[in-house]
Amino acid sequence: MTDDAYLFLALSTDGWQGTPLALVGELECLDTPAVRAWFTAQNVSPASAVVRVVPPEQTGLIPKDAERLPVPLSEEELERVRRATVTDGVADIEEELLAFRDSEDNRDGLLRRALAAGVPAHRIVELSGVDPSTLSSASRG
Repeated sequence: MTDDAYLFLALSTDGWQGTPLALVGELECLDTPAVRAWFTAQNVSPASAVVRVVPPEQTGLIPKDAERLPVPLSEEELERVRRATVTDGVADIEEELLAFRDSEDNRDGLLRRALAAGVPAHRIVELSGVDPSTLSSASRG
């Protein structure tokens, strides 16, 4: 795993091919000379349907032969990329986890629902602010 997100070119429309950059919106890195040069070298624009972006924890899923470029993102940009990569159900649960930081109402139920929806444990801890051991005990309950 790397600390950088990646831009890459989708090789096909079959299977998982990252999140289209257009879904994420403007990223500061798009204005840097290195990223502009990469787009020029690939003969594509940031709006192209083949340009995809993935957060650091998903870079291992980029097709081996895909043209790629690591890009640094701010925390806010990284959160937008992560939110764009999830399904609606997971996005809804992640919203609840973010709201949970200010409340303890039905903590264990929410944590179990997040796990059942497929939200990775590290994401639940990050979004909700719970201790990892709390997550473990809630998942057993």
